[in-house]
Amino acid sequence: MKMTRLGGNGPEVSQFGIGAMSFAGIYGDATVEQSHLILDECRSAGVNHIDTANVYGGGRSEEIIGSWFANNPSARSEMVLATKAGITGNAERRFNNDPDYLQTSLDASLRRLGVDHVDLFYIHRFDRAHSPEDLAGTLKALIDSGKTNAVGLSEIAPSTLRRVHAICPIAAVQSEYSLSTRAPELGLLQACAELDVTLVAFSPVGRAFLTDAPFSYEHGQSMAFTKTNPRFVQPNYDANITTTDKLRTFAADLGEPAAAVAIAWLIAQGDHVLPIPGTKNPAHLAELVRGTELKLTKEHLARLEQILPVGWAHGDRYTAAQWEGPERYC
Repeated sequence: MKMTRLGGNGPEVSQFGIGAMSFAGIYGDATVEQSHLILDECRSAGVNHIDTANVYGGGRSEEIIGSWFANNPSARSEMVLATKAGITGNAERRFNNDPDYLQTSLDASLRRLGVDHVDLFYIHRFDRAHSPEDLAGTLKALIDSGKTNAVGLSEIAPSTLRRVHAICPIAAVQSEYSLSTRAPELGLLQACAELDVTLVAFSPVGRAFLTDAPFSYEHGQSMAFTKTNPRFVQPNYDANITTTDKLRTFAADLGEPAAAVAIAWLIAQGDHVLPIPGTKNPAHLAELVRGTELKLTKEHLARLEQILPVGWAHGDRYTAAQWEGPERYC
């Protein structure tokens, strides 16, 4: 397993993590046993980074991870554990970065996880009721409390990162980044490299488009997020399948899973890029982990740019409602 460092002075971490949103049934039901098996398989493969959030299933994802730690007490010292808060689920105020709210949220996450601290605590969405400088002070206080070793930001602009980082060191920024979503290359990827911040890439296989078995249009219509997401409605869905068929052909010619190629491409973008795919399927996990072993040549990377050029995807990555919260910067 390729290793990197979480932020400038953080712990050594596998350059691949497991995103635990799938444990909470976001993309269909996942049992506790299925989720525990994925964590077991990750541990065996040398994956030592677990990423979750308090809103995944209303805390269910954290509870499942906590029960896994309870069953495997020695695992906690091996794992770099991250969680997030800041999305309220309240229509009147969807995002909250108030100091007391974040402290209370972190305390609740620690109870569900069954730990006394996390290694990384993210602000899940930036609440514009606060300035970046105010938020930096809040994050410093959370570190000083001893309940998190480091702090991060999610779905923010490079300018916000710079302002917060100038006061409180940021270990990681989480953003959607993949062969189908290249926006971080317009400033965020570069800012993270300059500031020695890890770019944690969620949805690294394009919500299944960049795999050998993308879910069907009908299945997408059964899930709340993809039911209205522009890339998963017709005619965009069919167009995106047709376009990514070229990736599947390319991967097959290499004798590799498409998901492995997608992960390997991300890792090739820099040692500071850490993909965190999610899955509840051990076979799919093996394909994803294979991407950490696959070395793409310059010729391979150039070919990928030809078959999936920047901006190839049909449809925006979010609806107007889904865009509430993430900072646009281009």
